[in-house]
Amino acid sequence: MSDGEVRLTREGAVATVIFDRPAARNAMTWQMYEQLKAACDTIRADPRMRVAVFRGAGGKAFVAGTDISQFLAFQSGEDGMSYEQRMEGYLDAVESLPIPTLAVVEGWAIGGGLAIASVCDLRIATPGSRFGVPIARTLGNCLSIANYARIVTALGPSNAKRMLLLAEMISAEEVLSSGFVLGIVGAADLDRRVAELCERLAGNAPITMRVSKEAIRRLLHSGLPDGDDLVRSCYGSEDFRIGVRAFVEKREPVWQGR
Repeated sequence: MSDGEVRLTREGAVATVIFDRPAARNAMTWQMYEQLKAACDTIRADPRMRVAVFRGAGGKAFVAGTDISQFLAFQSGEDGMSYEQRMEGYLDAVESLPIPTLAVVEGWAIGGGLAIASVCDLRIATPGSRFGVPIARTLGNCLSIANYARIVTALGPSNAKRMLLLAEMISAEEVLSSGFVLGIVGAADLDRRVAELCERLAGNAPITMRVSKEAIRRLLHSGLPDGDDLVRSCYGSEDFRIGVRAFVEKREPVWQGR
């Protein structure tokens, strides 16, 4: 299967980042994460840009997580620490962009895809799109403390626990009232709605928006507790290795609790 790519296009004041690996529901490889960071660096360096749009290719998924086969090489909790730190670098590249960001979700936004959507400023979705982090059912790993904070802030503690403890996928319709998605738009009207939002954002005061974004980002990350021990305990567990092997082999994991 292709390693996929993350493509950047620029038209007027709008930058568009496309996650392009539809055969794997746009699951992210290391190459794609590096291309995402490079795209963000390019956007950041271009003073003409006023809005950045993130969306998946194929119309079936935004991003369906990280390519799990990459976890087969993990040997210890330290590998998990390195992975989560690396992921924070990629997510920060999106979160710290000085212009408004819009995630356009068509279909699945799972795991890393939910994280990318969560660090965007605004989200719109097509009917039936679903969000989730089903790691309690699939891999037996965990998130960084910053990612837990993002999900709780964006979705609230109850929805976060539904996602993380019950491993439920939550529909766009369910999170509309919480404000996690700005609106639900049919496929036929999606491009028009994206264009409308971009036009509105591009017309607002750029410095005000940049300062507001950064103020909210600082509030979100201020005083976060250390979570390294939690990451090490999950990624260093036998259950994590069981989960990864079972996922790759397309069978149900048998958890051992150790």
